[in-house]
Amino acid sequence: MNDVAKPPLTTTTSILPAAIVLGIAVAVLGIFLGVNLLANPSVRPTATTIPIVVGGLASAPTNGLLAGCHQAGSPPADIASALMVPVDSTATQSTKHPNGGAGDYDCYRALVTKAPSSQLLGFYSAHLQALGWTLFSRGSSTGKPQLLFQKAGSDTFYWVVGITIDSQIGGDAKWTYRIYQNSSAI
Repeated sequence: MNDVAKPPLTTTTSILPAAIVLGIAVAVLGIFLGVNLLANPSVRPTATTIPIVVGGLASAPTNGLLAGCHQAGSPPADIASALMVPVDSTATQSTKHPNGGAGDYDCYRALVTKAPSSQLLGFYSAHLQALGWTLFSRGSSTGKPQLLFQKAGSDTFYWVVGITIDSQIGGDAKWTYRIYQNSSAI
């Protein structure tokens, strides 16, 4: 058999189909990035001003009674707005820092307010919830009236504010304000 020798068949491989697929992928990604930039508003921090609650106890113009709870960088500004007291409040003890700088932040102070305990608890319930705090507990293990609020801080920790009514003597409520950094991160 005499077959005529022929050169092998050549095929050329083009990268054009792959380039078209890559171009479409880049175009789709660009479109979605553009839509995302136009559709999503920027994140705005929550306001830390003290809300005005009508019909309840008024907030003291200065919160000097809890000034001892301010330490270098603690609590952060978005949490420090919770350091408020109602008018007609006075301290009965000095500010306490149980951990003394060793460990998680913890601060409390015993106070007395010329108002019934129900109005005092209503003051904190209204004001702290308006500032973004979440009420997660009512009542203490000892049976005393208590409110516990929680909020995630800008320092990546949860913070807890506790208002515990120690006693009600006449029209005065003796109570404890406590703010501490929860040991678990957000």
